[in-house]
Amino acid sequence: MQDAFFALADVIAASLKNNEGYLARFSGEGSDFVRFNRSAVRQAGGVEQRYLTLELFEGRRHAARTVSLTGDAREDPAQIKASVTALRDVLADTPEDPHFLVNTTPQSSTRILPATLPCAEDAVDAILKAGAGHDMVGFYASGPIHRGFANSFGQRNWDTVQAFNIDLSFYLRADKAVKMSHAGTQWNPAAFTAKADAAKAQLLALARPAKTITPGGVRVYLAPAAMEEIMGMLSWGGFGLAEHRTATTPLIKMVEQGVRLSSALTLTENSGEGLAPRFQEEGFVKPDSVTLIGGGAYKDCLVSPRSAAEFGVAPNGADGSESPASLDMAAGTLPSAEALRTLGTGVYIGNLWYLNYSDRNACRLTGMTRFATFWVENGEIAAPLNVMRFDDTVYRMLGGNLVALTAERDLLMSTDTYEARSTRSMRLPGAIIDDFRMTL
Repeated sequence: MQDAFFALADVIAASLKNNEGYLARFSGEGSDFVRFNRSAVRQAGGVEQRYLTLELFEGRRHAARTVSLTGDAREDPAQIKASVTALRDVLADTPEDPHFLVNTTPQSSTRILPATLPCAEDAVDAILKAGAGHDMVGFYASGPIHRGFANSFGQRNWDTVQAFNIDLSFYLRADKAVKMSHAGTQWNPAAFTAKADAAKAQLLALARPAKTITPGGVRVYLAPAAMEEIMGMLSWGGFGLAEHRTATTPLIKMVEQGVRLSSALTLTENSGEGLAPRFQEEGFVKPDSVTLIGGGAYKDCLVSPRSAAEFGVAPNGADGSESPASLDMAAGTLPSAEALRTLGTGVYIGNLWYLNYSDRNACRLTGMTRFATFWVENGEIAAPLNVMRFDDTVYRMLGGNLVALTAERDLLMSTDTYEARSTRSMRLPGAIIDDFRMTL
């Protein structure tokens, strides 16, 4: 695919006239997809797709078009030539864009991440074995994801990541279920089995009579999957330069008042170790790491080319959304095996959902507990907890009330498959938090 894409880039270059320039973006995958319900395969198949987005520009006028590629050596170049002609006609009536910025200094690169993936049959067998005797639902996706970039300045970038993603729920009854995920680039059957066994052990605990507690402050353990929901909300405008400069970031108190989180908290956009491509749509290459919050203090923003042009700063490889694609929270020192003992008496929260800001300026979040949430007494699971709502600020949760972060972290790949498999991921520890505010 790489050679074919770069050959099409040469076709585009040969089709240019006068002062025209181009950006070309490639997106492709070869994915196995399997969906499960009631511990049986309900849908199995594969997706082979490749798209090229061509953006033609002249000065600050630009227009883009996406075509589906066939892989045919005659048909694809003909499509590309026709697209250049069509975009040229559009460009004639397109106004200038004052915030249009592209990388004019070629920074070519190739990254093909090594991987050991299971064949689909072996993965399905392992999943069906884990679900035997249980009501299991979920999906398995695996295979290579390709991204490419080329421009009229001679830049060529290519990125291939081969990864698998397993997202399963073991269902008991009503609203009682345990969710588990397992993702990465190196398939380890023993690691998958250990996660599935831990989920099924929690399923047994869910069968006990459920407990309801009085709303108020409670000591909690947030599993990495629950932390992912909180980090997902924080990524919604929390780290982008545009939101910071327009004072719409939920972290405005950190920026304007110097409010700090716990010194144990460090968040980075870790592109060097993430699964997302190391380059973005305008050709700017991402640095290995951008520290967003370091030791509890606000450090830096994600800067897209449009924000860079608008606010007169240098871009740092962020996409247009200015949200993290490879978010990494530094590990703590608490062994995960000691989390319940350290929690003592309180609530174990496996997942959260329906999160939103109840007060954006105060970085106050509200949401619901979901799936495996348990009441814990003296370091032991005592009973499942009925669904509750929380409402608390990030400044309290990850500030003075943060007791500990686990030494082990989970790689949590996005399960988004709308149009294509996502390469976004987070690597997060679990967290013990005091006085977590349950409201009903």
